[in-house]
Amino acid sequence: MADLTESIKNLTTCFTKLPGVGRKTAERFAYHVLIAKQEEILALADAIRDVKTNIRYCRQCYNLAVDELCDICKDPARERSLLCVVEQPRDLLALEQTGAFHGLYHVLLGRLSPTEKIGPDDLTLKALEKRVATGEVREMIMATNPNMEGDATAFYIGRLLQEYPVKITRLARGVTTGSVLEFVNKDILKDALEGRRGFQL
Repeated sequence: MADLTESIKNLTTCFTKLPGVGRKTAERFAYHVLIAKQEEILALADAIRDVKTNIRYCRQCYNLAVDELCDICKDPARERSLLCVVEQPRDLLALEQTGAFHGLYHVLLGRLSPTEKIGPDDLTLKALEKRVATGEVREMIMATNPNMEGDATAFYIGRLLQEYPVKITRLARGVTTGSVLEFVNKDILKDALEGRRGFQL
């Protein structure tokens, strides 16, 4: 019984490392694993292993991909002069679901956050600057989350790239300040994309 208890403790600790999962929820997950059918839990383990083994970041935009390039970057129908900058792949997905954007993306894989010790070198800013430096990008939409850290990140990027001949716009503020893009209604996001405005440095 001691070994079993220790195993449950270890599993619970692993679950608490997931975002938004507190101790009580982690315990429920752990006990569910214990009582669920073996094939159900092994399927979950296989799915986790498959994601960690086969999913990578696109070498161009840092979206999630199976191959070196994601499906969006490989799509010849996308408008290559229009680039939308987002914080995470899930933000990209939220914008894609609006059906209003037909350009390419660049995923920062985070946002500037001094309290979490996330600085410019922790983001994909060098790759972003390299893409802009090619001259192919004519407009860059800053679609970082409309909160203090997202705005600070957008401002930093705007200053970083101000020497390049690229128009920088921002999502319209129909997206409420403090929002997280992945949870915003797709119609509001569509309006924010279509009503984007000039970006002030």
